[in-house]
Amino acid sequence: MLENREGQTIPSVTFHTRQNDAWVDVTTEQLFKDKTVVVFALPGAFTPTCSSTHLPRYNELAGVLKDNGVDDIVCLSVNDTFVMNAWLADQEAENITVVPDGNGEFSQGMGMLVDKADLGFGKRSWRYSMLVKNGVIEKMFIEADVAGDPFEVSDADTMLNYINSDAKKPAAISVITKPGCPFCLKAKELLKAKGLAFEEVVLGTDATSVSLKALSGQSSVPQVFVDGKHIGGSEDLEAYLA
Repeated sequence: MLENREGQTIPSVTFHTRQNDAWVDVTTEQLFKDKTVVVFALPGAFTPTCSSTHLPRYNELAGVLKDNGVDDIVCLSVNDTFVMNAWLADQEAENITVVPDGNGEFSQGMGMLVDKADLGFGKRSWRYSMLVKNGVIEKMFIEADVAGDPFEVSDADTMLNYINSDAKKPAAISVITKPGCPFCLKAKELLKAKGLAFEEVVLGTDATSVSLKALSGQSSVPQVFVDGKHIGGSEDLEAYLA
């Protein structure tokens, strides 16, 4: 039975991490004392839901969460530090602090250590999220105790909605570019000047001209999309942002 531990203090654990080719022990006190921290725990680094949705969305909403009083966003999994570091680098999730609960001590202390031997995973963390203030759990969102790997309530949007239901979420912006394009550079600078985060899709690396034409109906770059709407090139973007 997965227990909601709101109002309780988090377990006291020392995590063995690898930083700059050196072993560094990090304690829960260092992570949580005098801080407001969002934690999301998941079954494993590099697994599909964790990589495609869970971690990326927390990274996307990090700025808004911090604008609403969150000091740090911690991702915890029962993996070793090398795996967690490699996953963080692969995800380019610069706004997330990954914590390797390699021995499952924290997850066990939370009552969230579960057996996934049927998948060859051994003991892993159940998927959940929580808001921790100065080491005390204010709110937990625990996925339903059902078969499989449910992902319904521990997401970043649910957490942000709890913290501030009126918080304005960042627009989803994608820019299709190609190397050496001055107009592409202009478009990116326009977005940066407005403080708008965006994902860059580089032709020849991330996609080809086939995708460019299929998505925008154009053959020139850049092509900018905002929340599913095709804005156009750099001049169109400039007018849109004015």
